[in-house]
Amino acid sequence: MTRHYFGTDGIRGTVGQPPITPDFILRLAHAVGRVLKKSEARPTVLIGKDTRISGYMLESALESGFNSAGVDVTLLGPLPTPGVAYLTRAQRASLGVVISASHNPFADNGIKFFSAQGTKLSDAWEREVEAMLDEPPAWVDSASLGKARRLDDAAGRYIEFCKSTFDPDLTLKGCKVVVDAAHGAAYHIAPRVFHELGAEVHTIGCAPDGLNINREVGATHPDAVIRAVLEQGADFGIALDGDADRLQVVDAQGRLYNGDELLYLMVDDRLARGHAVAGAVGTLMTNMAVELALQRRGVGFVRAAVGDRYVLEEMERRGWLLGGEGSGHLLALDKHTTGDGLVSALQVLKACVRSGKTLSQLLEDVRLFPQVLLNVRLAPGQDWKSNARLAQETRAVEAELAGQGRLLVRASGTEPLLRIMVEASDATQARACAERLVAAVQAG
Repeated sequence: MTRHYFGTDGIRGTVGQPPITPDFILRLAHAVGRVLKKSEARPTVLIGKDTRISGYMLESALESGFNSAGVDVTLLGPLPTPGVAYLTRAQRASLGVVISASHNPFADNGIKFFSAQGTKLSDAWEREVEAMLDEPPAWVDSASLGKARRLDDAAGRYIEFCKSTFDPDLTLKGCKVVVDAAHGAAYHIAPRVFHELGAEVHTIGCAPDGLNINREVGATHPDAVIRAVLEQGADFGIALDGDADRLQVVDAQGRLYNGDELLYLMVDDRLARGHAVAGAVGTLMTNMAVELALQRRGVGFVRAAVGDRYVLEEMERRGWLLGGEGSGHLLALDKHTTGDGLVSALQVLKACVRSGKTLSQLLEDVRLFPQVLLNVRLAPGQDWKSNARLAQETRAVEAELAGQGRLLVRASGTEPLLRIMVEASDATQARACAERLVAAVQAG
């Protein structure tokens, strides 16, 4: 059975257009509630959200849908996605629900779920929910309706959790940090975390109005934090996205470090402290320079499909603790059950404080390969996989790169595009190889 509503990270879309409408969200919560009640007589669900104006409407719809199925609800208010995952586990709740569209603009929104263990739920669970959506509702009687309450100190509890992942013998005193929360869910949390660990904190992107989430700030618009770091003479810039599960870091020189480099840094820090690291998981898009650098350290590396849920699945399959994407979704399973931008940022700063080195010094063994990504629009019905010229050109490029670069040709999951990526130690070579592959697609 294919999924009609769930994508790679919950259900997402434009508010006011199916499926992000209040009537559907109420039905969704009712269906989820009925699935939960198959295994638990009186489930409790936590609901958190980011700062989008539509969050109020969707929160009310979720609350009604769960209550109508006999499920109790605890409202957390604005809270990062990983904060909801943490509190779901800490509160022994049956399920965690996040109202967010992550790095998307304010006009979008979405719903994603966490298990009682604070982990993403399986495809099988999502299919069960979709099957329940096809059944007529089964409203409980008045005596069995669920109740709703608000957890007033949700933010404070999550702040303490984040701080607990920073070694108690270390401090950020003497560090000046710019925090950019993308006007999103961490606007009232991220500055306090760094301040309470001793840092001097300057903020941008911490004044949400319901409409400005991710607008020209945050992890997807790092120019803002780069400018602020240079203007303030700060030591670090921390940029999160709208739901704070994604991270970009800037050093005192205004140099931006992406998730690929930060993944290597987390591995390197553990090795420096004498911890064994069997391996790390990246994605098909992870820069080859990171893979080679890890190999030199004797650390295994495998690539998962693009998407943090696939990275997590591969980590769990192998029993590895570290993984991530270049976009800044980083996973440290010895710290949290899911990707957490704040926790990841603390791991980066901890490595710098403990070693007394700058980010550039810690990452001097990693020089990212130039990466060229070109998109080719496909004609309706065009079968690129049977293109003989593309296959021939692909083999030629692979032979030319010969272990000092790589290529990736994949179809977009959302648009009629073929994405062609080539990386090599030489930027001119990478560009030329990518253009040859584009020409082969177009000729076919």
